[in-house]
Amino acid sequence: MQQSNTGREYGSPSLAWNGTVLAFLVGMVALWTLLCAISHKAPDLDGMEELVWASSFEFGYTKHPPLPSWLLYALTGIFGKPIWLVFFAGQLVSALGLWFVWRFGCEFTTPRRALIATLMVSTTMYFSLRGTIFNHNTAQLWSIAACTWLFYRALRYAKTSSWLWLGAVAGLSMMTKYSAVVQFAIFLVFIVVHGHWRDQRVQRGVVQAAVVFLLVISPHVYWLIDNQFAPFAYLDRSLEMQSYAQVLKGILDFTIDQLARISPMFVVWIGLYVWQRRNPVADRGQTYASEIGAWDKSFLLWVGLGPIVATVLLAALLGSRLTASWGTTFFILYGYFAFWWLRGSSRATLRRTAVLVIAIHVLMAVGYAVARGPLAHYSGRTARSTFPGPEVAQRIQQAWEAHVPGKPLTLVASDTWLGGNIAINLDPVAEVFIGASYADSPWLSPDTALDCGAVVVYSPSWGTRPSEALLALHEQARWKGTESLRWSSEKSPMLELVWGVIPPTEACTR
Repeated sequence: MQQSNTGREYGSPSLAWNGTVLAFLVGMVALWTLLCAISHKAPDLDGMEELVWASSFEFGYTKHPPLPSWLLYALTGIFGKPIWLVFFAGQLVSALGLWFVWRFGCEFTTPRRALIATLMVSTTMYFSLRGTIFNHNTAQLWSIAACTWLFYRALRYAKTSSWLWLGAVAGLSMMTKYSAVVQFAIFLVFIVVHGHWRDQRVQRGVVQAAVVFLLVISPHVYWLIDNQFAPFAYLDRSLEMQSYAQVLKGILDFTIDQLARISPMFVVWIGLYVWQRRNPVADRGQTYASEIGAWDKSFLLWVGLGPIVATVLLAALLGSRLTASWGTTFFILYGYFAFWWLRGSSRATLRRTAVLVIAIHVLMAVGYAVARGPLAHYSGRTARSTFPGPEVAQRIQQAWEAHVPGKPLTLVASDTWLGGNIAINLDPVAEVFIGASYADSPWLSPDTALDCGAVVVYSPSWGTRPSEALLALHEQARWKGTESLRWSSEKSPMLELVWGVIPPTEACTR
């Protein structure tokens, strides 16, 4: 238990506070999941990719580490593969991340003030709107927030348990996305800048955390070695830029995108500032930041600002490309920066913050649902949210049954998006043979994958040529055909499909 210079005690919050925070998080998850489930006929591309990858429990995939797919693997084992599941999974990890953001704040300020900061940061796109996109960036929110809390506790209290837990969660974060090394590098910088590296307890703790970290990631490291470090090849392609002018433009675009994605929090700040000015709360006193110790403030600034500063500097020095979504975990502590101007009654400030935050969440969730649902449909936009997955699956199912009656369709060979939309809308749900590549589809065995037949599907409407392996597999099909249907409303373009049916062999036992 830590005690501040104002006499307040910080540390483990009461059950009442835990219940209050949990109620808000449950409400946030329910709001975004329900409205997306109602408004979307298909998930986003990343969400569909995760649903497809969740077909099996692997220690790695050709693009990314495995932990997010493990989570969906567990969830699909319970719920199957409904479209709403990816929205729920995204919001679930977002809510867990916010929980750790709040627990972190309870270490150096009151639960009430920590909740103020947590509510504020919850409105950023990464926790709200983009929190419905279950990809490796969103899935990393909880582990980075947990690592930050555990790192704080490890340095502040020098407990072995905190260092061990830090190593374990850091390993899980690395098993989510390799970009976790940016946050870990900032931790090390903080240790060096503040001279903690001279403390033998810190030295011992870092070693203990590193040992646990290596143990956690060891299965994935073995997989990487066995698969020629495939995700690193994908990462290398993602970072390529043609000229330094493009690098500078990319940094500017990245910065603008980040400001836009955290702008809902700025709206909360402005609204609260105006509210406080027009109707001041009692006991204005000093700012909240003035009641936080110097070391705690330094921790907030170094660990909070470090990731985005380091990322931009590295991109400028190495000439690498930046993608907007890479900033997902960079702003988790920004709600606490409001403490430098907030003052007065914490009770009144929390009440006003809650009103503003809930209003913004509702407005964003409803607006997003309307824009991605009815507006996209009636305007005829080719939005992924209005993709006619059920209708496409029905057409493909009919083509299969016309040539292979009495046998279930269990395999769809296609790209991740089209194949995934067909597979999850079949009954029973089928597996996807991604691009007819066994490396990209580790849940399939080359010896038995086609025993029970398959449908090969691709769309000329994409504007991109299917993989050579997929075209070659289509040539093997005994029966071939085409389908054509509207993307959504009569204003939308036609979606062209090319399909081929590979019949089951005698080895099929289904």
